[in-house]
Amino acid sequence: MRAGPAILACTLVLAGASHLPGASAATPAKVSGATALALAGVIAPLSPDLTGAERKAVAMLFAANADIPYKKAIVVTADRIVCRTGNVDITIRNCEVTFGKKVKTVNGSTANEIFATEALAGVPPDGAAGSNFESLSKLSCTIDPNAIRRKDGSGADCTFLPGN
Repeated sequence: MRAGPAILACTLVLAGASHLPGASAATPAKVSGATALALAGVIAPLSPDLTGAERKAVAMLFAANADIPYKKAIVVTADRIVCRTGNVDITIRNCEVTFGKKVKTVNGSTANEIFATEALAGVPPDGAAGSNFESLSKLSCTIDPNAIRRKDGSGADCTFLPGN
C-alpha cells in the first residue's frame, strides 16, 4: 500500500514535465532542429523584418529543400504570438502576431498551422469559456542554411517565453 504515494509523486512529476520546455512563463524555452525550423517556417512569411530572399530561403528549407543558394544565417523574430481556437464555435481559428508596433492577424489554415506548431514547440495551452489559447513572446529563431545543408539535425534554434 505504500506504493500509492510513490506512484502519485511520480505522476505529478511527469505531469509537470509534460509542459516543458517552458516550465513557467518566466522561464525561457528553447527548441532546436525540426521543431525550430517549423516554428520559424510558419512565422517567416508574416515577418515585415525579413527580406524577400530571407523569406524565400526559410520557405525552401521548410519545404524540404536544403540545397538553397542563400548562405547567411537568418533570424526570425516576433514580439508576441497569441492564437485562439474555439471549442464551442469550432470555426474559430485566429492568431495575432506582433512585430514591434505592427500586428498581423491571420485566420483559418494559417492560424491553425501556427497554433499546432506552438503546441509542437511545447507552448502550454490555456482555456477560457469556449476557447483555447496559446501564446508566447520574445520569439527568436536562428536558421543557418549551411548547417541545415549538412543534414545532421543542426542549423535551427529558437528561444521564446511561453505565455504572455
